[in-house]
Amino acid sequence: MNASRTKRMRLLAAGAATLTAALVMTGCSSDPETTDDEGTAGPAADNEESGETVTIGFSGPAADHGWLGAINSAAFDVADEYDDIELLVAEGTNDANLQISQVETFINDGVDAIVLLPTDGAAITEVAIQAMEAGIPVINVDREFSSPFAARVTILGDNYGMGVSAGTYICERLGDNPDAVIAEIAGIDSLPLTQDRTAGFNDALSDCGLSVSNRVAADFTIQGGEASTSQLLSAAPQIDAIWNHDDDQGVGVLAAIDNAGRDEFFMVGGAGSANAMREIQSGDSVLEATVIYPHTQAADGILLARLVAQGKAMGDLVEVEVPNRIVLNAPVVTADNVDEYIDNAFES
Repeated sequence: MNASRTKRMRLLAAGAATLTAALVMTGCSSDPETTDDEGTAGPAADNEESGETVTIGFSGPAADHGWLGAINSAAFDVADEYDDIELLVAEGTNDANLQISQVETFINDGVDAIVLLPTDGAAITEVAIQAMEAGIPVINVDREFSSPFAARVTILGDNYGMGVSAGTYICERLGDNPDAVIAEIAGIDSLPLTQDRTAGFNDALSDCGLSVSNRVAADFTIQGGEASTSQLLSAAPQIDAIWNHDDDQGVGVLAAIDNAGRDEFFMVGGAGSANAMREIQSGDSVLEATVIYPHTQAADGILLARLVAQGKAMGDLVEVEVPNRIVLNAPVVTADNVDEYIDNAFES
């Protein structure tokens, strides 16, 4: 952090005492609208200019996965860039009850906004509604709540779009081969995000007359990826293409492929990790492409919380308020464009 800037970040235990991690930053107040030379109100202030200091509570996941760790780091980094954000950081957790208590603490502290990546969207919905009813806007990140009244803004990666992107890429490579054997290595099948990725993949493949011949589910871990891929390779002696939903579990997927000595197929990954992109750059791997699932969602949530709390809009839109739902893109990274993405990729 720049020495000329100070910020207070507190690590909040559930409903308990706080730990100060840095110092306080303050900024000047600003009018939420600008006026042009003729006195007409514009749709938004210059969003980069310092405004009234806002206190944002952030509760995210335990950093037990490369993508989840990157979610947290990106959120902290973007908050450091603004002297009008005071970020209160709750301990990362995968425990829904602990996260509920953290949100209750934010409500009691009277924060200006809350950014939440829920451990379980349905389980956290009620306490998010409580925050909204207390006049605290909630920014819902990645995993949706089960009620539209639980969030002022929802920002999501495009899980269905990931599947569409992966399937479209495979169709472009194999669409002239109706007998192509397509395999899929999913994440956790009980999660809606996995179901959405699979649905998008199947829909894209069907457009070019292809379908999944062999499918296994892993658990978004290296160990699970390796075990599930070993099972898949044993069951399928010939494969033309594989889509693996997650680049973190992809480390194990590639290890299993190497151990089996298989290379008759190409693979498409998911999420967009730096190690996956290095594999693509090498030209020596079965991994030929990966589909981005942005790890910037919580960072974007912090910036949206700032705008909402300050009464601003998104500067590139005519609309005078921040939209209530934003879905990010799911581009495909290949050897042709990897240099555009690798510098901002996360490490598995």
